[in-house]
Amino acid sequence: MPYTLLIGEYAYSDHSFRGWLELDAFDIPFKPNYVPLFSEEFTEKMSAHAPAKSLPILLDETSRTGVLSWEPAATLEILVGRHPHAGHWPDDQEMSAHARALTARARTDFQALQNLPMNLHARYARYVPTKSEEEDADAFPELLGWALDTSGGPYLFGSAFSAADAAVAPIATRLVTYGFTIHNTAKSYIETLYAHPSFRRWHACADAQLRKIECWHKDLPSGSNKAWPRHSVLPAQPHSGEISDAINAFCPYSGLPVDIDSLAEINGVVIGFCNPFCCRRGMADAQSWPTVMAILDKA
Repeated sequence: MPYTLLIGEYAYSDHSFRGWLELDAFDIPFKPNYVPLFSEEFTEKMSAHAPAKSLPILLDETSRTGVLSWEPAATLEILVGRHPHAGHWPDDQEMSAHARALTARARTDFQALQNLPMNLHARYARYVPTKSEEEDADAFPELLGWALDTSGGPYLFGSAFSAADAAVAPIATRLVTYGFTIHNTAKSYIETLYAHPSFRRWHACADAQLRKIECWHKDLPSGSNKAWPRHSVLPAQPHSGEISDAINAFCPYSGLPVDIDSLAEINGVVIGFCNPFCCRRGMADAQSWPTVMAILDKA
């Protein structure tokens, strides 16, 4: 596994979210390495990988410097070059050109909307947007609708998830978090986006991450982040018992031995994990993790 992706907070780091999708959604093996924002570790990582000033950072120990990319657009370019058949762009030349153009727009446009913090922990019911935010919240779904009408969907440029879908995913979460009205084609697309396995895995990690960054929360009533457009999940709860209660001896994520503090009952089956974070993300959405489901299927 040559790649390590340094990422920030699952609930808040939109660029890290894009980086994750550009790897995970295209079956490119990598190891995510969480670096807490506003921490000494973050400062150390940025110093060690200068001139990087933000996350994600793509590392490859086999490369000359060890750092492949410290800028999101460059990361995508590197991955496409190294993995030309992974499917980042549609095979159809015209759709590929449109996908590249929309991806560029997603990185540079809709700044009022993107200046709102991504927050997968919150669902605000009374957020009052500025005029610029309202304009972006109207224009962004229009662009999604154009792409879907052009390609026939269900993803932006056809039947397969592309880099364009990865680019718009963090913006789409703002429409949900801040309670913007979403109509017709865009609403159906956002449901499709939230159902994608890689999107689900990232959101499960956000659910599992307990750290809250107060400056990125609004002082407003917030409903459950498990409501629409999220899907139903298998019933799960922490399990207090012995390691021997678990059907497995090794963590389905890391392969490390199961820990007594990291047991969960998922769909009636006790599964063990190597640490509490792994346990929480397994409970958050077991169906999004093939390694967890492989254990459940043996029960």
